[in-house]
Amino acid sequence: MRTVALVKVSAITAVIACLVAAPVPALASRGEPALDVLSSRADRVSGGDALVRVRVSQGMRLKVLRNGEDVTTSFKPDPGGESFSGLVTGLIDGDNTIKALAGPFKETLKLRNHPISGPIFSGPQQYPFLCKTERGGLGPPVADNQDGQGMRTTGGWSRDCFAPVLTERLYRATDGTFKTMPAERPADMSTTTTIDGRTVDFVVRRERGVINRFLYSIAMLEDGYNGRAIYRFDGGVGIGHDQGTLGGSALDAYGLGKGYAILYSSGTRTSTHDNLILGGETALMVKERFIEKYGVPLYTVGVGASGGALQQYVYGQNYGTEVIDAAIPQYSYPDMVTQTIHVGDCELLERYMDHNPRWASWDARTALIGMNASDTVDNPYTGKPGSDECVKGWRGLTPLTMNPLWTSNNDPEWAKMDPPGVKDTVQWTHWDDLREIYGVAPDGHARSTWDNVGVQYGLSALVKGVITPAEFLDVNARAGSWKESKDMVREGCPFTPSLCQDPAQFDPWSARNMRTGDPAPRRTGDPIAIKNVERSGLVFRGDIAIPIIDWRHYLEDQLDMHDSHQSFVSRQRMLNYDGNAGNQVIWFTDARPDGPAFDQTPEALQVMDQWMANIRSRPWRGVVGNKPAAAVDRCFTSAGAQIAAGPHVWDGILDRRAAGACTARFPLYSTSRVVAGGPLEGGVYKCRLQPVARAVERGLYGSWRPSPEERTRLEAIFPSGVCDY
Repeated sequence: MRTVALVKVSAITAVIACLVAAPVPALASRGEPALDVLSSRADRVSGGDALVRVRVSQGMRLKVLRNGEDVTTSFKPDPGGESFSGLVTGLIDGDNTIKALAGPFKETLKLRNHPISGPIFSGPQQYPFLCKTERGGLGPPVADNQDGQGMRTTGGWSRDCFAPVLTERLYRATDGTFKTMPAERPADMSTTTTIDGRTVDFVVRRERGVINRFLYSIAMLEDGYNGRAIYRFDGGVGIGHDQGTLGGSALDAYGLGKGYAILYSSGTRTSTHDNLILGGETALMVKERFIEKYGVPLYTVGVGASGGALQQYVYGQNYGTEVIDAAIPQYSYPDMVTQTIHVGDCELLERYMDHNPRWASWDARTALIGMNASDTVDNPYTGKPGSDECVKGWRGLTPLTMNPLWTSNNDPEWAKMDPPGVKDTVQWTHWDDLREIYGVAPDGHARSTWDNVGVQYGLSALVKGVITPAEFLDVNARAGSWKESKDMVREGCPFTPSLCQDPAQFDPWSARNMRTGDPAPRRTGDPIAIKNVERSGLVFRGDIAIPIIDWRHYLEDQLDMHDSHQSFVSRQRMLNYDGNAGNQVIWFTDARPDGPAFDQTPEALQVMDQWMANIRSRPWRGVVGNKPAAAVDRCFTSAGAQIAAGPHVWDGILDRRAAGACTARFPLYSTSRVVAGGPLEGGVYKCRLQPVARAVERGLYGSWRPSPEERTRLEAIFPSGVCDY
């Protein structure tokens, strides 16, 4: 059964009488003091301080030493008098010793402190790295006078993009904006009612600064903090080398208004980078900073969409409850890195279909790409009706993630880098952003996982009779693959706008970076890269034990990139891991016909609050045993009214039962790799191969029995065999 570790709430109280002679309740029969760190793991302390708790038996006099120096006066009694907590400052980088002495007993705790600039475990930091502290309102980065590839600033260099902490008071005006709080109560002050029923002025105290080289924000009501925290994660796709900026959700008006503290970092926005090892490290450091200042919250719930959702799955897997105790992923994917597998097929198949009259009907393209397609939705590249999710949702992601000569990174701040042209030394690919994980090939480029050897595009469409054997053979012969990074050239129009005056440069498929022909060669993923990423923690394997309410608007008709089956990809991976996904519930809210109109997040927060309260009250029941009545699979109308709820509403997706009420209401699509015979949960970087003859013998092609000529053609297309999923 899935359980969640609960940490007793502790807080730093106001100054009380000196602790040295203070009696404490009995907690251990032998009287030995017990030491633990509340703000982080003992080996992951950062910034030179840590919130430490000491428990000793009743009547014992306590003394606490930091590296031999008395710091007892930093410790104050916790509520209830069962322990003492203190912010221990002055830690040196590296190993430190905290010693608690109580009567004849002593206990020692080893801490390992790391600089606030990082890293802790994410590996060497990227350079060059674009600082944005001025843009973020923190002033120029502090010069550290180091030579190399930092940001040139007045008076020297800054490799760490550091800026002093800024504390500010804001208020939410009646027009919905946040403004600087004046000395007197402003006339346009709004009020808010917290979840515990208090109505207070909407005044926010906010701290901003730099942690792990990224901008962070911690905000809460000045008078109304409810003891709970939301970590807001943001999405997008970024290629690193950039400090990023604070997004609007850093001042989440709903969460703040209900009394939650809001934690945020530009390093946990996937629009800044997609290195979730670095992102996880940053989230741990921000959470540590929060606990050191405000104490351990009742719980921290993650909230965020798209890249902000997949971070919750990955961090919940990798760090248990160290970052978040519960998750509300919105428009989720299980992770980012396995999306590259099928998204990398998009432009190969789109180029093929755009040059073949057979695929003039866009509705038909689902047969190859798996994703939704429509003859009526406008195409952003042609200006005419007819598009699909590959085009409307994913176009441009292939050059962004794969082409080292990608041209979008033209922030004017790069012009301030010294020496000039340092931006051009970067290989702008997803693989290179995570080169410390994927590894570097002998040619100097980051290793790449992308592979389509043996992938039989359109296989299930063939078996179902949607496409003919001749069409199946043709698409697989001509789809092609991607060049190696070292062989890629600059993109054409529309990705290089200066080329768009020449019609010959129109290349939305990035065809100039494809390997084509008949039969076109396939691309082999680097086995070292595949092995490295699969063991890195970047892939969501399904090992997660925290409460999860996975919510999304149903956006399939809009051809949105957040395809709805991804919620069930995560569920299937959880089932594959240990046969249990009871800690995850899936909610859909309709967005047809005009797009999203109702936000189910407030209800999800209310349900999650009850779920967490149940866990605190009855921890022996575990996560699944503490689910409140509303923490079940559900679906809703576009106005937020419940359509159906219960354990069988999504039947027919991951099982062979008849379609449940929600399944029937919200049709799901898939991916090109699922159409090619792969599993719904995806994640197969490189398939196991079988000879064509073996595939024919096993009946892999349904009723089609290839003729000798067709078998020869198949073997020419797939000389090393076809996928055996």
